[in-house]
Amino acid sequence: VQLQASGGGLVQAGGSLRLSCAASGRTFSSYIVGWFRQAPGKERVFVAGINWSDGTTYYADSVKGRFTISRDNAKNTVYLQMNSLKPEDTAEYYCAAPKGYRPYHYTDPRYYDYWGQGTLVTVSS
Repeated sequence: VQLQASGGGLVQAGGSLRLSCAASGRTFSSYIVGWFRQAPGKERVFVAGINWSDGTTYYADSVKGRFTISRDNAKNTVYLQMNSLKPEDTAEYYCAAPKGYRPYHYTDPRYYDYWGQGTLVTVSS
């Protein structure tokens, strides 16, 4: 499975971006597909996730109400719509998916087996 993340860029505070994560090689199956971000010198942290089979969504408190995760089953793609961006949202963003059942919480990076290459989001003040 390969995950291709795209859509990052430079945006002013208050602006919007939409990230995409396209999977090739297999479908996302029935687990949670997640977005994480990692700022320079910091750990990779959970941002949002979506249950591929029923569409249930999950968000970190820091992005709730500003970011929306969605999926397109036909395109095997997950999106992250980011609105009202803040300078503290600046980070490399990664999408991730598990191979199968994993005994970890979906906010834990160990839940995921496949990772996209990352797409950089820079928010200027």
